[in-house]
Amino acid sequence: MAPGDQRRARPRLQVSVSDERGRVLRGTLARWLADVAPASARGTLSVAVVSDRRVRTLNREYRGKDYATDVLSFPAEGPAAGASAKAAGSSGRQRHIPPAPPLPHLGDIVIAKGVAARQARDAGHAEWIELRVLALHGLLHLLGYDHETDDGAMARLESRLRRKGRLRK
Repeated sequence: MAPGDQRRARPRLQVSVSDERGRVLRGTLARWLADVAPASARGTLSVAVVSDRRVRTLNREYRGKDYATDVLSFPAEGPAAGASAKAAGSSGRQRHIPPAPPLPHLGDIVIAKGVAARQARDAGHAEWIELRVLALHGLLHLLGYDHETDDGAMARLESRLRRKGRLRK
């Protein structure tokens, strides 16, 4: 970027993580997911870590399955809208500064905290590792991968990205 350019460089993937009340959860999950995401992942997404009860309700409502699953992905309906930026030039008149192209919203990922904790125990690793595994899995679904129909393409990519993210699994 040229000196004096008023646009800020943005990461190709912006991730926000919150609980079911919308409170931001501080930690490394957002940064980790943005770092390991495939190069095609460009945009914004949200991850909500919520109660099993909430995930069960969502799973029943959207998939017709009455149980708490580990992770749900909700792809966005359409691209995010952007607005142009204006800044004053040296003459005092307004001049147009082209904005960075808006990042599309990829969608939302919902993780069941209790299910994640049980799966972590069963796998013999920490809960934060399981949250990473589930967030990555959810992201790949937002990007259009479907392990039920893709002859293993999602599983192979997920395995490569887990190694990139230093997850042993």
